[in-house]
Amino acid sequence: MKILVLGAGRMGLGAAYDLAHNSPEVSSVTVADVDSERARAVCETVGGAKLTPARIDVEDFDRAVALMRGHDAAISCVTYSHNLRLARAAVEARTNFCDLGGNNAVVDAELALDEEAKAAGVNVVPDCGLAPGMVAVLAAHGAARFDEIGEIHIRVGGLPLQPKPPLNYQIVFSVEGLINEYVERARVVRGGRIVEVDSMTEIEELEFPAPFGRLEAFQTSGGTSTLPDTFAGRIRELDYKTIRYPGHCAQFKLLIGLGLASSDEVDLGGVPFAPRKLLGELLVRHLPADEPDAVLVRLEFRGRTNNETRTLRYDIIDRFDGRTRLSAMQRTTAFPASIVAQTMAQGLTTAKGALPQERCIPPAPFVAALAARDIRISESFVE
Repeated sequence: MKILVLGAGRMGLGAAYDLAHNSPEVSSVTVADVDSERARAVCETVGGAKLTPARIDVEDFDRAVALMRGHDAAISCVTYSHNLRLARAAVEARTNFCDLGGNNAVVDAELALDEEAKAAGVNVVPDCGLAPGMVAVLAAHGAARFDEIGEIHIRVGGLPLQPKPPLNYQIVFSVEGLINEYVERARVVRGGRIVEVDSMTEIEELEFPAPFGRLEAFQTSGGTSTLPDTFAGRIRELDYKTIRYPGHCAQFKLLIGLGLASSDEVDLGGVPFAPRKLLGELLVRHLPADEPDAVLVRLEFRGRTNNETRTLRYDIIDRFDGRTRLSAMQRTTAFPASIVAQTMAQGLTTAKGALPQERCIPPAPFVAALAARDIRISESFVE
């Protein structure tokens, strides 16, 4: 298999590592970025004979089509605003395509390419990172354990192992994506109906083993992705909340309340600027990055099996890998995207077209592939 990785940032590096070192069926990996030196640096950091750097401006449609041709699948690890153009390029090139997603409107537009993707004989699968992403396949995996599924509750967070003020948070993925999750509305299922709720609301407490202890979780956008539509008519309750250290939600909500996450330009001394861009720049400058981290995942399913109502819990705790120097966020975001890309490239999806992953990625092999990468589910039935 020949796989193309678009974007040589943190997640591009993580995907390249998984393809080069965890994936024996992959014969070659192209790492492409608008900065050719950054692409080369990722190849050198990851190491191995499979890797080749390339330069690509992802806004150049014709160049994207040409580069995709000859690859069995492409993974977009660039900002979500480019993903629709890249998905169209993939259909034109007849190359399977997945991305890390993060924006509901972009995902909807990609899924509208279903007929074109079918005609091209390829898959376009958006939202394939962590959340949205891996948790969607885990939701399908857990729901299949029940005769009737009534509720699915998803909780996910990337946390620094040594939290520092003021936000007890560190930059582990695109800051633009982070702000987007905090300001857009979240899609959930309530009483069997798909509704939208404000992000950074409905704070709850939850417990994880030491050293994490008591944490908070609150509504954020994007995490449910296509799950409300996939489970429409089958489920009463479905939601997604982001896990953080206590107090984070209130602190960041203050910044939003002051208008610092707004994309509307304001005039300051005759110079127009968008507060959101300033906030993003300040977060990058003042928050730590690339320090040891953990990713916490919890899915709870409630339904009936064997005429009994039960609650099943999936927990994942993944930590920074000191051997590979990969963060937990890289492992749990880029590795699942790599698994999806390889599933598509091998022709193992259940159907062609532009589809949510929970509808076309076989759950059991996906979970097995995670376990092979030491991303393991601890499952239990709870009261």
